[in-house]
Amino acid sequence: MEVILLEDVKSLGKKGEIVKVSDGYARNYIIKKNLGKEATARNLNELKLQKQHEEKLAQEKLDAAKEIANELKDKSVTLSIKTGSGGRSFGSVSTKEIAAAIKSQLGYDIDKKKMSLDIPVKSPGTYTLTIKLHPKVTGKMDVIVKES
Repeated sequence: MEVILLEDVKSLGKKGEIVKVSDGYARNYIIKKNLGKEATARNLNELKLQKQHEEKLAQEKLDAAKEIANELKDKSVTLSIKTGSGGRSFGSVSTKEIAAAIKSQLGYDIDKKKMSLDIPVKSPGTYTLTIKLHPKVTGKMDVIVKES
């Protein structure tokens, strides 16, 4: 019997795959536990439509990420840091602070975990921030740190 998997099944396949299994295994385990459904013409058509919809959504997310990356590359965020004598700071600027500044100054809500700095920000200057907006899209933006 051919079965369309609704969830990942260890040692059998991933969600959305069509696998051939014995009738008893399909009826008593896979279908009974809602891990899959029989590969009828109707179910195969539903799977095809669902995959097309998922591809369309993925393409829309990719396009949105590219658009945000293009908008961010020309913009910069300004932060201030307390410094002591000699221009040395008492700490460093974290991605959490940068994310808050991006939200307040530019209006974008970007997760701090998707940001990375090449070097730690411990002194005033201009730094390049790398933002992973999508697995295929990476944006760059300038972070300007001033003394306060």
